[in-house]
Amino acid sequence: MSRRHLLITLLCLFWIMPGLIGHDPWKTDEAYTFGVIYDMLRGGSWLVPTLAGEVFLDEPPLYYLTAALTATLASPLLPLHDGARLATGVFMALTLLFAGMAGRELHGKGNGAIASLLLMGCFGLVLRGHETITDVAPLAGFALAYYALALVLRRAALAGAVFGIALGLVYLSQGALETLILLLIAAALPVVSPVWRTRTYALALAVAVAIALPLIVAWPLALHLRSPALLSLWMQNDLYALFNTPERNLTFYLRIVPWHTWPAWMLCAWTLWNARREQYATPVIALPLTGFVITLLLLSAAGTARDVYALTLLPALALLGAPAARNLRRGAANAWLWFGVTGVTFFIIVAWFYWTGLELGLPARLHAHLHRLQPGYTPGFKWLPFTLAVLYTVAWFALLTRLKRSPERPAIVWAGGIAVLWGLAAILFTGWVDTGKSYRAVFTGVKQHLPAKYDCVSSRNLGETQRAMLHYYADVVSYRDEVTSRQRHCNVFLTQGIVREETPPPGRWKKLWEGGRPGDKVERYRLYQRIP
Repeated sequence: MSRRHLLITLLCLFWIMPGLIGHDPWKTDEAYTFGVIYDMLRGGSWLVPTLAGEVFLDEPPLYYLTAALTATLASPLLPLHDGARLATGVFMALTLLFAGMAGRELHGKGNGAIASLLLMGCFGLVLRGHETITDVAPLAGFALAYYALALVLRRAALAGAVFGIALGLVYLSQGALETLILLLIAAALPVVSPVWRTRTYALALAVAVAIALPLIVAWPLALHLRSPALLSLWMQNDLYALFNTPERNLTFYLRIVPWHTWPAWMLCAWTLWNARREQYATPVIALPLTGFVITLLLLSAAGTARDVYALTLLPALALLGAPAARNLRRGAANAWLWFGVTGVTFFIIVAWFYWTGLELGLPARLHAHLHRLQPGYTPGFKWLPFTLAVLYTVAWFALLTRLKRSPERPAIVWAGGIAVLWGLAAILFTGWVDTGKSYRAVFTGVKQHLPAKYDCVSSRNLGETQRAMLHYYADVVSYRDEVTSRQRHCNVFLTQGIVREETPPPGRWKKLWEGGRPGDKVERYRLYQRIP
């Protein structure tokens, strides 16, 4: 392995590793996703995802199964929630690998790493790429699909097989919409560029369909064999809820692209500007541009708009921006380089300043302010986080002093800076953030105040996140009073409400406990026991 490849590999590891372990499942997405994984680990169905005892068919089970496997393998060393989050690290490593392979196919040998570096540098991926969420799995599938569609120009049969696997990966982790996006991209390429308008490309797509169909059909067929009603529920969630809800916001993704994909979108604009005198039908432009436009249009037309769904836009933008990252004019390249150097160095200083205020109490006013924000956090010097943060800081300055001048130096510095800043944030402040985003204190409090003997626990207004964490921390599966099929005549009742309003369940009850997350002035949980 050359020094350049070793450096890129280390940057990827420095970016991926922080934040995967060392904190509880955070509200909202992490908590309910882990709740499904926890049900599987506790003996639930590996075919039909459930959340706190109820069927949960929002996504297919591939990510849940992968996370359950990593949690099981890591269970002797890590808590289950940390072990499950390792699955995100696996999918992010695959995403960066496949993006680099796609970049090499499009831009030539030695140029693939730029796409991976641009992905790591996108703001929208930094936090989401380290959470226990299903959306990182289709991201890997999209990167693999772009690799296949670039590879088809050189090795059609292999590319068809790879594209079929990508379709299966995306469907089994996210569903029909994202799979449809990839199929439309593949269908549109012969229209926008003659290089895909060949018989071998058609044969490659036939191979892809032959491989993808069994993968795509297997899980819905298994659902149907288990219960036709389950398949009907899945189809309703996967299709009807996506395209027939009143939540459409056609401009949502256009509004978040500037910050979510920064700085990749600026490089994409420069690539398109440089290619304005040429035909956009060249593979390096046609493939990522077609992919981005089709993905953006279908996401905008879908029923629900969320920033996490925009992750699938990133591989296309990374591939489209890669030529500009290597061919920037000298002034623009130097501006990007020094913006990264000065900006990252400034925020490294800021991070250490806030750490001294948080853990060492200097300055006192900053310490008091941070403690007011998270009153449940216990400050104090800890050797392991301090040592790791020092290593990340030293690595940044070593990168600056030892990196040789090259066209890709600004991209390397930017990606390395994002990795270092994320590493410092995850290492130095995870415990502080965890205090406010974890439900551990709430539901261990519930568990401590449960009666010695009770038949079951009814609940009201508990969301998916809260029911999942109640199951994990208190080992309680609640029966929701607002769902007719789940109603039970339990002698314990748990409600979620707000601080200023208390609405006990109807009948005669005594309150056993009341509490909420430290620093949360809105949510309030109250536990009642029925009076005989």
